[in-house]
Amino acid sequence: MQLTIDLPEQTFQRLAQIAELTNQSLEDLIVQSVTGNLPPAVETAPSEIQAELLELQTLSVEALRQIAQSQVSPFQQDRHMALLERNQDGLLTPQEQQELRQLTLAADQLMLKKAHACAILRWRGQPIRTLSQLSPN
Repeated sequence: MQLTIDLPEQTFQRLAQIAELTNQSLEDLIVQSVTGNLPPAVETAPSEIQAELLELQTLSVEALRQIAQSQVSPFQQDRHMALLERNQDGLLTPQEQQELRQLTLAADQLMLKKAHACAILRWRGQPIRTLSQLSPN
């Protein structure tokens, strides 16, 4: 597929210089730049969270920052750690094994949402804060 765009002269010159320095064609460099700066692909995420991740694209900067800063509750963290320890000792009941799977899935999905929120913020030109800045007060 082909697309023609007008670039500011300064941007064109910068791209041309980088292409020359890296021994790439200008076209390859531009495709790489565009591809590398797109929001994350949702299709590669687990199907049960894809709709939620797509919805992130529609959220405000503030809403995305709230997701990026969100954390699992202290109770869930403590329970997760306790179940992991009991699991290592082989002491989990079938009910606790199911609870551990659910807590692990919830933590994994939250981490994926946080990563997507940060990537969308970056894509929108928003500064990404350091870990200490992302932590709630």
